[in-house]
Amino acid sequence: MDGTVNSLEAVLPDYSNNSAFDEVARPPARRIKQIWAVGGGKGGVGKSLIASSLAISASRLGNSVVVVDLDLGGANLHTALGLDLPKNTLSDFFSDRVPSLEACRVQTGIQHLDIISGAQDAIGVANVSDVDKTRLLTALNSLDTDYLIFDLGAGTTFNTIDFFLSSNVGIITLLPEPTSIENAYRFIKSAYFRHLRNDPKLLEVQALIDVAMDSRNERNIRTPSDLFREVSQSNPEAAVRLKRSIACFNPKLIVNQARTQSDIDVGYSVKTVCKKYFGIEMDYLGYLDYDSSVWQAIRRKRPMLLEFPNSRLVMNIDRMVQQIFKRYNNVKK
Repeated sequence: MDGTVNSLEAVLPDYSNNSAFDEVARPPARRIKQIWAVGGGKGGVGKSLIASSLAISASRLGNSVVVVDLDLGGANLHTALGLDLPKNTLSDFFSDRVPSLEACRVQTGIQHLDIISGAQDAIGVANVSDVDKTRLLTALNSLDTDYLIFDLGAGTTFNTIDFFLSSNVGIITLLPEPTSIENAYRFIKSAYFRHLRNDPKLLEVQALIDVAMDSRNERNIRTPSDLFREVSQSNPEAAVRLKRSIACFNPKLIVNQARTQSDIDVGYSVKTVCKKYFGIEMDYLGYLDYDSSVWQAIRRKRPMLLEFPNSRLVMNIDRMVQQIFKRYNNVKK
């Protein structure tokens, strides 16, 4: 495992001493206080468990929370909350069988916490059009709630990445295993380039960004440093804007199912690699221990935080939520 991280680090350029990654001004706050998104490159890393647990923990502090299942190809967030599939889901929203997204909002039985369940029956809904994606994001932003928490699907489709980038606090979860680490890296890389590609201040260099997104491009742009070099040569002013845009990409990380100190340290290693390779500050929120009570709660169709409220895992979840509130409550999109 350390070899997987170290092998990446060995071939990646070092940005750790680059002080030019300056923050830029954020636009005014919107109606919803914040959106949190839980994603990752691989299935089975605990995204639904973490998203539902963060939502319960945040709601228990008196915040109005709506947790949204955006795993459009395999929605099961309702199960993590101990619920049957609601009558109305995102399938009904996309098919215009409900008057508004609000009709898909269902109380969970937990005070202050509602759920919007993912699509179930619409063929091709896992690959919704850009129009439907924009319509959904607009509707989500109009909901009357303090916090939205997205449970994202696995993989690096544009829809999944765009949902991740629409959040104020984007959280990547991984297991301390080589395949999970590699898939998390791919997710970060995809989100990184998609973030740059969508920045309206970088219109002049979008063609180069598109080239960089193709790992086999003929211009030999393989890394962010290659991209920056190309932009600096062709447009020095755009290179400054590129650095500022990079500074605004700040994903967070949770290591799930940690058993040993080496597993815990994977988070710090990934953080270091991201700084060297991408020039970004990835915040390591912490780890969740491997805990057999998780599958026990799932079998009983009960949320982990309610079934085992005194477990170490639950205490770590509560600590992470407090940390997010303390560090990022003023972060706006």
